[in-house]
Amino acid sequence: MAARPEKPLSNTQRALQELRRMIFTGELPGGSDHLESELAERLGMSRTPVREAALMLESQGLLEMRPRKGVRILPVSPEDMREIYEVLTELESLAAERAARAKPGADDLAQLERAIADMDAALAREDREAWAEADDRFHGELVRLGGNSRVAAIVAMMGDQVRRAKAVTLYIRPLPTQSNSDHREVLDAIRRGDADAARRLHRAHRERAREMMVSLLERHRLSSL
Repeated sequence: MAARPEKPLSNTQRALQELRRMIFTGELPGGSDHLESELAERLGMSRTPVREAALMLESQGLLEMRPRKGVRILPVSPEDMREIYEVLTELESLAAERAARAKPGADDLAQLERAIADMDAALAREDREAWAEADDRFHGELVRLGGNSRVAAIVAMMGDQVRRAKAVTLYIRPLPTQSNSDHREVLDAIRRGDADAARRLHRAHRERAREMMVSLLERHRLSSL
């Protein structure tokens, strides 16, 4: 049976994709204000799909709709990141513990292995963007292996804000060699079925990441004043 052709994206879907891209690349920087008519002109479409897309992005915490004033792109807040990382630390550490208790085999751990290998290769050529993409895959796969769909849903809900914070700090942080080492230790603990170690090691990893991220965002905010 022939595969059905993919339906073309609606204008609202296209606006959503393009506005997200512009926010994440900094083309629409945090703290900037934009009229709906301006954004519609930049995207080559009417204001209605732009407004609908903006409402979706507002629900994701990426921008704020302001009556008669257009939209404001929300900056990445150090305070928000501290709270988000506190939640991620708890949930991902639980996922690491649950993954270790399940004693996954080599096939189950292959994607974690690949993500770590890709992070190592990215660091060797100092490709920070490739490292960030592989880091996202590692954490996503860790949560999947934890086997709790509600944990996965909550972590996914916070993913956009974490990726934005990474994008802002990616080139002002040291090369993340410690992060790669942390990931390898967590993987080894899961492979051994050592649930306590997996949870402890991942918690320490996320706590270090949180403090570095918040510190960098505070520095970035001060330099932007």
